[in-house]
Amino acid sequence: MHRRIIAPGALAAASLLLAVPASAATFTPGAPGIGDPYYPSYGNGGYDVSHYDLRLQYQPKTDELEGTATILAKTTQDLSSFDLDFLLDVSEVRVNGVKATFASSGEHELVVTPKTPLPKGTQVTVVVRYSGVPSTKSAYGFTTWHRTPDGAVAADEPEAAWWWFPSNDHPSDKATYDVSVAVPDGTQAISNGALTSTSSKLGWTRYNWRQDKPQATYLATLALGRFDITTSTSEGGVPVINAYSKDLGDNDGAARASVERTGELVDWLSGYFGPYPFSSAGGYVPNTTTGYALETQTRVYYSPKQFAAGSNTSVVVHELAHQWYGDDVSLKGWKDIWINEGFARYAQWLWSEHEGEGTTRELADYVYASHPADDPFWTVKPGDPGADGQFDLAVYDRGALAIEALRHAVGDDAFFTLLKGWPTSHAYGNASVSDFQRYAEEISGKPLSSLFDTWLFEPTKPAAPATGAVSLARGVDGVVVQPKSWKKIEATNGVHGH
Repeated sequence: MHRRIIAPGALAAASLLLAVPASAATFTPGAPGIGDPYYPSYGNGGYDVSHYDLRLQYQPKTDELEGTATILAKTTQDLSSFDLDFLLDVSEVRVNGVKATFASSGEHELVVTPKTPLPKGTQVTVVVRYSGVPSTKSAYGFTTWHRTPDGAVAADEPEAAWWWFPSNDHPSDKATYDVSVAVPDGTQAISNGALTSTSSKLGWTRYNWRQDKPQATYLATLALGRFDITTSTSEGGVPVINAYSKDLGDNDGAARASVERTGELVDWLSGYFGPYPFSSAGGYVPNTTTGYALETQTRVYYSPKQFAAGSNTSVVVHELAHQWYGDDVSLKGWKDIWINEGFARYAQWLWSEHEGEGTTRELADYVYASHPADDPFWTVKPGDPGADGQFDLAVYDRGALAIEALRHAVGDDAFFTLLKGWPTSHAYGNASVSDFQRYAEEISGKPLSSLFDTWLFEPTKPAAPATGAVSLARGVDGVVVQPKSWKKIEATNGVHGH
């Protein structure tokens, strides 16, 4: 009988091995990016978020933001650690009630290591306490937090969340939201969805907003400042909440004359796209120096510059169309941007026709005739424009040409059936350009790969216009005739941010 003598260090190591389950070797870090080729570091792997609860306090004078984010998620792999996309200063992270270690990494990553690994399929509650001055933070050389004379705005694309809440920042991971914001009395806080309550205490007013339908992170918005808030209900029963900075100056009247038509336009668009998919609608116009508008879900962001030349219902139509095409049905990856922008542009063409200012066919023929074959416009592929071309004019206008070509190919009955059916068939989910092509083929009963390749993926001018009737866009001696509404539609080119 022999006694084995084990060194103390080896004994400790053996004890550790006994304490850790054999399956622990399968636990690995979640990926620091969700896999989008346009933005490899955006989003994160290893989990899926179902809900964000954000409790915030903001001081307009100093731009200081304090917050606690409670994130409900489910793991999709055996996780040893995971990332959140975030820029502000973090003081504490808890995972399922237990303090976790955390560290910043790269341009915008917060790496969280729970005390014990998380098996696949685990329901997880993550609490992040944080603070900071968002306007002092930047990533990749830019910021999407916009200061105003009396507060700030978070509204940008393809990223905006990093400056005000930790998230899995990619459209493929949609979630519901509760956003509760305390601001000094006299200041308002605007966000998505329905305003469920307000309360005042000790010189602060708290606004509680709820988005009860899945929402992509870039569609979450926050506006802080002094607003005039209007409420109404559309004829079709949709509650409408609009807000206007109290210092818009000369743009105030034109902004109100446009945005106050939101209820009417939601009802009108419902005739083409089906029932409005959310519990409320509306928009807000802060006093910012930006020039774009953005389809932030249920509460559209409009720069005052959109109304500098007068009322602009066309941009309101564009952003409201996104509530179906882009918000209800969101892109799977950023290369699928055509589904968002092509259909929002086409909605403007439908509105032009409704207003007697140029039919969709006339507008399509005008666009086709306006760009010669050697115009770089035709080198952008709307079906996969690349990150640098994502918001190029061609994605909007050539994208709308593709839709007119589709209408011409399948006929009005099938076309308007698929316009209304698409938001229902993929409600509150995500879809790609190829998914849309399959759906269009299913509804029309026609093969459409050649049409989609020609209009969305070939970097050349198609041999024929979308309608086969380019003469409609030409006057005497072949001079291109500009439809009356075109200047209004041009005003919304490049409607998005970064």
